[in-house]
Amino acid sequence: QVQLVESGGGLVQAGGSLRLSCRATGRTLRFYKMGWFRQAPGKEREFVGCAWDTGTTVYADSVEGRFTISRHDTNMTVYLHLNGLKPEDTAVYYCASGLISTVSVRTARAYQYWGQGTQVTVSS
Repeated sequence: QVQLVESGGGLVQAGGSLRLSCRATGRTLRFYKMGWFRQAPGKEREFVGCAWDTGTTVYADSVEGRFTISRHDTNMTVYLHLNGLKPEDTAVYYCASGLISTVSVRTARAYQYWGQGTQVTVSS
């Protein structure tokens, strides 16, 4: 079992930055992929990015070049660095983990473990 707890959300002006944290407990993150998703009101949960334990990362086109995932398995924490924020980035952000295939990293239902989410609000 893996437990995930996100933190770091808040209110920020457009163009600003935030750093979200996802602290994992319960077992090693070795071999687990760590993903970030977001869900805006009235919309489906959407993929933001994913980090392999090898250091490989992949991002959604909508955040490529603005968001970065950094993963620190020694302290069981994954960060999502949000830069150049836009009002359309407003959502609840979730971290997730799982032993999943590369082809499934963009699929929310492929992940076994989820955090409770943290709200990010970007004002215009």
